[in-house]
Amino acid sequence: MLQQVDIQTKLKNLPDEPGVYIMYDANGNILYVGKAKVLKNRVRQYFHASTKKSEKVLAMLSHVTDFNYIITASEADALSLENTLIKKHTPPYNILLKDDKQYPYIKVDLSADFPKFIPTRKLARDKYKYFGPITQGGIKSFTDILSSVFPTVTCNFNFNKLPRNFRPCLNYHIGRCTAPCAGKISKEDYRKIINRAVSFLSGDDMEVKRTLIEKMQACSDKMQYEQALTYKRYLELIDKISQQRIVVLNKFVDYDMFAAASNGQNCVVNHTMIRGGKVVFSENNAVSDAGIDEAQTLSSFLAEYCDIVKLSGELYTNLPLPDESELAALISEKTGQKTQINCPQKQDKKRLVDMAYRNAVEYLTKSQTSIDKKFNTTHGAVLQLGELLKLKTLPKRVECYDISNVQGVDKVASMVVFTNGQKDASQYRRFRIKTVEGANDFASMKEVLTRRFERMKENDGVFGKTPDLIVVDGGLGQLDYARQAMEEAGVNVQLVSLAKREELVYTLNGREPIFLPRNSYALNLLINIRDESHRFAITYFRKLHNKNSIKSVLQDVEGIGEKRRIELHRHFKSMDKLREATIEEIASVKGMSRSVAERLYAFLHP
Repeated sequence: MLQQVDIQTKLKNLPDEPGVYIMYDANGNILYVGKAKVLKNRVRQYFHASTKKSEKVLAMLSHVTDFNYIITASEADALSLENTLIKKHTPPYNILLKDDKQYPYIKVDLSADFPKFIPTRKLARDKYKYFGPITQGGIKSFTDILSSVFPTVTCNFNFNKLPRNFRPCLNYHIGRCTAPCAGKISKEDYRKIINRAVSFLSGDDMEVKRTLIEKMQACSDKMQYEQALTYKRYLELIDKISQQRIVVLNKFVDYDMFAAASNGQNCVVNHTMIRGGKVVFSENNAVSDAGIDEAQTLSSFLAEYCDIVKLSGELYTNLPLPDESELAALISEKTGQKTQINCPQKQDKKRLVDMAYRNAVEYLTKSQTSIDKKFNTTHGAVLQLGELLKLKTLPKRVECYDISNVQGVDKVASMVVFTNGQKDASQYRRFRIKTVEGANDFASMKEVLTRRFERMKENDGVFGKTPDLIVVDGGLGQLDYARQAMEEAGVNVQLVSLAKREELVYTLNGREPIFLPRNSYALNLLINIRDESHRFAITYFRKLHNKNSIKSVLQDVEGIGEKRRIELHRHFKSMDKLREATIEEIASVKGMSRSVAERLYAFLHP
C-alpha cells in the first residue's frame, strides 16, 4: 500500500493539461475513471480537505491508495478515452448503464418499395427511421394496433422474385396485410397506408381511435365479444399514451431535457423527452458515480445514455456542463446526427428543464431507501465481498457452477454469471456431463470447469471471458476438484465454494472456512448466485429428463418412431401430462393417427 506522502508528491507533479485520471485500491483494482480539462485542478479536488465532497466520493477515497493519469491532446479526446475505459474496466464507482437493457422501438425503412414496421431494442446508424421508446403496454400490443389499423407487410419475402401465382398468407385473409406479394395493392396505395401509420407513430392518434371504435362496434354486433374486448383494450392503451403526451409547446419540435439532483449520497438524472411539441417520455435514473460534482456526473451519464435511447439533436440540461461542446461532438459521433447541448435560462426550454429537475428531486426524496438498497445489493456487495474474502481482484464478474442429476441419470451442470452484482442472463451456459459415470458430483464439477477453462484459454471474447471469481456449490471436496481443473488447465482464477446449511465459504488459502456476517450484502450476493445456479441447473435437468423419459418409455410402442416421439414430447412436455391425455388429445398431435393413439393409450393404461 502506498503511503499518503506518495499521493501528495504525485499531486504536486500533476500537469496543466487535459486527460483521464484513474483511481486504484490497494490491490491495483480500478475504482474510478474520470476526465479533466486540467488534470492538476480536477484530481487535487479529490484529496484537498477544503473541497466539499459527497458521501459517495468519501466512500471511494477510503479505498483509494494510488492514482494514475493519461494526458490527451484535447478535452474531447479525454471524454472519448474516459468512455472507452469505463466500458472496458467497469469501475464500481462509475456510472454503469447496462447495454442489454435497451428500450423497445419500432423502426421502418421508408426508402423500400413496401416498407414494414419492425420491433427492435437496438439502435443503429442505418437507413431506418426509429419511433419510440415504447413505454406503455409493451411492444407486442403496439405492433398489434399497427397491424389492425394499418395492414402492412410482416414477412421477409423479396417481392421481385416471387412467382406470378403466389398466394397471400393468412394475414391477408384476416385483414392484417394488403398482400403486395400477390399484387393486391399498388406501391402508391401502400405508401398512403405507411404515411398514415407514420403519422400515428409521430403522435396523431385520431384516425387510429376512430378505426378501432368502428372495429369494436362491428365485432360487438356480430357477437364476437372477445375480439371486441381486444379492440377496447387497444383503445385504453392509446388513451393511456395520450394522457402522457401533454401538449407543452405550440410548435412541432423535438427536445431532450436532462436534470440531475443529488443529496450528497445519491444522484438521480431525469430524462424528459419532447417529440412533436409533446412530452412523450419521462424517466428517473438512479446513478452511482463518484464525480466531484453533479455536472461531472451528468456529463458521464449522457456519454453512456446516448447508446441506449434515441436522442434528438437538441439536448438541454439544468446545469451548465464544462465540456458541453466536446460531449456534443462525442454524442454526434455515436448517433450520426448533429447534436447541441445547452443550459437554457428562460422561456419554454427553461420551464421544461425545471420540470425535469422537480421530477428528479421528488424521485430522490421518495425513493431514497430503494436507491440505497440497489447500490448495497449490487456494487456495494461486490466491494464488500472483495474486502471480506481479501480478493486480489474485485469480483465484478462472478461465475457460479452447480451439478444436477438423479442417481447419475441425465447429469447436467449450470453456469450463471453476475456482473457488478446483477444477473447477466445473456452469459448463462449449461452443460451435459459427457465423461463421468454414475452420480459423481466431484468428477462432474471437474469436467465442467476443465471445459470452461479450455474455452477461456481460447479467448473467444464471449464464453471465454475471464471471470474475476468462480463460485462452486459445495464444500472442500468440490473446491479441491475445481482447483485440480484449474491447475491442469494452466490458468489462474480466484476460486471459492459455498457450502449449504451453514453457508460457509471455503477458499484456496486454507482448510478452515470463512464465516461471513449473516446480514452482510456480500454473503447475500453469494447465496443469490448459488441459488440462481441451482435453479438454472434444475430447470435444464427437468427439461432433459422429461424428454428422455418420454423417449425411453415410447421406444417399444409399435407405430411410434423418432418423429412421433419428438412431436409427443413437444406437445405434452412430460410423461405425467401424456398419461393424463385422452385418446382424442393424443390423436390430435401432429403425425399421429387414431389407431396409433389408441395403441399408445392402451400401453400407458394397462
